[in-house]
Amino acid sequence: MGRVTERRRTLRIRDGAVSSRADTLVAEEPLEIRLNGKPLAITMRTPGDDFALAAGFLVSEGVIAEGGEVQSIVYCAGATADGVNTYNVVDVKLAPGVVVPDITLERNVYTTSSCGLCGKASLDAVRTTTRHPVGDTPPVRVTPELLSALPDRLRAAQKVFDRTGGLHAAALFSEDGELLDVREDVGRHNAVDKLVGRALTDGRLPLSRSVLLVSGRASFELAQKAVMAGIPVLAAVSAPSSLAVDLAAESGLTLVGFLRGPSMNVYAGEHRIALEAGVY
Repeated sequence: MGRVTERRRTLRIRDGAVSSRADTLVAEEPLEIRLNGKPLAITMRTPGDDFALAAGFLVSEGVIAEGGEVQSIVYCAGATADGVNTYNVVDVKLAPGVVVPDITLERNVYTTSSCGLCGKASLDAVRTTTRHPVGDTPPVRVTPELLSALPDRLRAAQKVFDRTGGLHAAALFSEDGELLDVREDVGRHNAVDKLVGRALTDGRLPLSRSVLLVSGRASFELAQKAVMAGIPVLAAVSAPSSLAVDLAAESGLTLVGFLRGPSMNVYAGEHRIALEAGVY
């Protein structure tokens, strides 16, 4: 079974001094996701939480929205021609009565660790309708001070990053700033899918009273994953894309970017940011 980290020999050069040593790297392996035995997608990921990743991916694609819609998730035995189980192929079997979507070329996509939507036929193909619309009533209210503390809490929870320096992370926080869950992966979209998939299997969807924090930028795909899971607040330590801002505005998602210390930009959903009177 694939490991989270691997060791590789490296030539180290420091101030003119040359030495040879082993370096710890984050593992990256393909994961094929099958739906009722039919190939659906391949993503490059860090091994671990594969069942949660597959479940979260299906939530993001609008295939499922509740844990009861999944009958089983298993690794495929004999995934290779010689019958060896690589633990790189999982099959999700939907519960009886759950409608299986037509697996066309639009859905049969190859996704890389840097772009979960590469290969989509068009943007229309990813504008799926969520069964968990952002509907936090009363609205989640978070202060800038609470948001500014979250990146340090996420960083402190990144165990594998400390060993490799090569992983993205995603974390769920309560509206009071309590760390609920954190996942790491070579792909930021995979880290979010693992969070959402774990919430699905634990019966916690929709995540309507939570804040999602991601390392790196906030792309359209991450905003979409937040919306599909019913998450009202998405924050990123780097920039959002224009399409992510558009989606946030259309769906009612609060989108925060460039979250660094006490500084941040709020691009949509300002009503959830609790500012002092007279500040805004």
